[in-house]
This record gives sequence, C-alpha cells and structure tokens, in this order.
Amino acid sequence: MAWIGLLLLLATVALPGLRAGPPLVLWHGMGDSCCNPFSMGAIKKMVETKVPGIYVLSLEIGNSVTEDVENSFFLNVNKQVDQVCAQLAKDPNLQSGYNAMGFSQGGQFLRAVAQRCPSPPMLNLISIGGQHQGVYGFPHCPGESSHICDWLRKTLNSAAYTKLIQEHVVQAEYWHDPLSEELYRNNSIFLADINQERHINESYKKNLMALKKFVLVKFLKDSMVDPPVTEWFGFYKPGQATETASLQESALYIEDRLGLKAMDKAGQLVFLSSDGDHLQFTEEWFYTNILPYLQ
Repeated sequence: MAWIGLLLLLATVALPGLRAGPPLVLWHGMGDSCCNPFSMGAIKKMVETKVPGIYVLSLEIGNSVTEDVENSFFLNVNKQVDQVCAQLAKDPNLQSGYNAMGFSQGGQFLRAVAQRCPSPPMLNLISIGGQHQGVYGFPHCPGESSHICDWLRKTLNSAAYTKLIQEHVVQAEYWHDPLSEELYRNNSIFLADINQERHINESYKKNLMALKKFVLVKFLKDSMVDPPVTEWFGFYKPGQATETASLQESALYIEDRLGLKAMDKAGQLVFLSSDGDHLQFTEEWFYTNILPYLQ
C-alpha cells in the first residue's frame, strides 16, 4: 500500500497549480514598502498561509527598502508604472496570468498597469482603499511620514498642477481639485490620463474590461482619504468640496469612458467595505472578503 502514499505525494509536488491558484502581485501605499513586516510582509504571510504554494510578488520600487519608501513620495508615477510593467513582463511566474492587489495609492497604480500593460494578463484587480478619482486633501498621514505630509498639504494646495510638482511629487499626480476641474484635466499627468479625462484611449477601456473582477474596498471610517467615496470611484460634485456623487452618478460612468458601466452591468465590479479607518481590517475580514478572489 506504500504506492498509494507515493501517488499522493507526487500529486502534491507535481501539480502545485491545483492548490496554489494564480500568482499574486502586491503594491503598497504611500510611505510604506514592499517588505514591512507589519504591512505588506504580514499580508504576504496571510495569503501564503491560506493558499499554500502561491507565488506572491510584493513590488519594491527601487533598489532598497529605503528607496522604495522615498519613491512612494517622489518618483513620477508614470515611471513607476513603466518599471513595474517591465518587471512583470520578465517574470516567468506571471506569464499565464496573475491577480493584483493594491493598497491605498497602490490601487490606482495597479489599475494603470491593467490599462496600459495587458501582457501578462491581470485576472482580478483588488483595490484596498485606492483613490480612483483622486484626493482633495490628506487629513492625516501614517506614522513617521507625518512631516512629509504636512509639506504635501501646503505644496498641493498651492502648486499641485505646476509642471515641476507634477513631475516630482507622486501625490500631486492624483490630486483632484473639484474647484478647478479644467486645471486638473489639462495638467494632471497621471490620474487625468488613466481616467480618460482628456481623450478616450480605447485600449485602456478594452484592457480594463478584460478583468474578471475589479474589487473596490472602501473604509467606512476613513480619516486619511478625502473624500473616502473615491475608494468606490465617487468624488465631489464639480465646483464645490462638500457634496459627493457616486460612481454611477459620474460622467465617467454615464459616458462609460473606461467601461465601468458595462463592467458593473456584467457583475465584474465588486464593492466591498470595511468598518474601520484607512487600511484597518481584521484577518477574519480579509479571509472572508478578499481570499475568494485570490483562489
């Protein structure tokens, strides 16, 4: 009967795809890094525990953890996306497709990857607290980055759409001023592009619609993102910064510039929420709500 045990062992070793599922790519948020044991490192371990054998790539933007953190503030987002697309294209583990999970600004950065770089194919995109219609404020910032955020607030309020700031301050590239919509549309070098604000790039729409699921997570007590509804693709109504509108009420949806309306109707959009502050959730919530899209 020893051969039965041998067959079971061979099935486990030779056919890892039966248990591992698609690879997973992670992109961290502002002021974080690929390998922080209390954030991305913990997420990686949580996934690996529940999906044995899965290949998880936590993106490091730069040549060190320190550079990775600095680049989350100061490296042009378009350059970051180009670097990531090149890295994914060269990774032999991803060529049959992968799932992607972005945290905070990593959510919209991975959406740019989905829209601009269809090979290798992204299967599911999970945006956890991503700011897909941008932000119009940073009420508070994480941990040791608070001094940088104080500077960011002052800079973005006065000069967000100048060429120098757009090219060198990451958060300026998804700064969305509802009081100056035309200025935003004409000068935003990242968000206005991926949201089809100036012209329609049909490949962006086609590539995003190729996702199986686009999962959007909003934090119901978010005190960091302004406005929190941007995590579900909503934003302030134009011309003021008090009243918000949902994705379904936006021109982006009504005109279907990105295919989001079609995706919504087809059940490809998934709207989830967590009853906590920005990026605050329990392991139980993660396993219940996110894990099904990774297997």
